[in-house]
Amino acid sequence: MLVTISTAVIFFLGTVILLWARRLGLFAALIVWLSGFTAAATVVAGPIHALMAAVVAAFH
Repeated sequence: MLVTISTAVIFFLGTVILLWARRLGLFAALIVWLSGFTAAATVVAGPIHALMAAVVAAFH
């Protein structure tokens, strides 16, 4: 039996582990988690990508 896990779920679990280990701050963890949606090419990938691009452009 083949079991698949969404890339977004993998990014979420990785983010939770990094937060628990205190390797990431809350803002950085949010960016990593949102990147999972983009990497997984989910329906919300386009708006999330636009949001992250706008945030980067605002601080650049």
